[in-house]
Amino acid sequence: MALVTTAEVCDTNQPLIHSGELRALQPIFQIYGRRPAFSGPVVTLKVFEHNGLVREFLEEKGDGRVLVIDGGGSLRCAILGGNPVVQAQNNGWSGIIVNGCIRDVDEINSCDIGVRALASHPIKASKKEFGEKHVPVTIAGTRICDGEWLYADTDGILVSRMELSI
Repeated sequence: MALVTTAEVCDTNQPLIHSGELRALQPIFQIYGRRPAFSGPVVTLKVFEHNGLVREFLEEKGDGRVLVIDGGGSLRCAILGGNPVVQAQNNGWSGIIVNGCIRDVDEINSCDIGVRALASHPIKASKKEFGEKHVPVTIAGTRICDGEWLYADTDGILVSRMELSI
């Protein structure tokens, strides 16, 4: 989303906002990583206090995609840490949204990737591989589906049913 801000996307696409095809997530996320603005097609994952599937996804080639993880909003442990984020950066992921906590913040902040999470937490999640892949999730008041497009910058996070051009 080079040089196009989420505010510009909203201003240019008012009809899509009114129809619900373009939605803004509630402003509850902290900004991490060296990439304050990122965008790409969405891949969804739903887990709770375990991260085996998170690691599995980030081992794949990202091809500019954004991994949206619904961690149930848990503030009891971190479901994403520095090593998987380094791997995501190296595999070409554009960004990661975490409805939950992360850890290894200094390491994540040195990575050229965009990360949004509720907070940081020192306790790590279990390594179990429970969860659901490629399912609709509801995060920050917004339903997000696999294949939709996510646009994030320092103003906020938008989700669109289709890729937007301005």
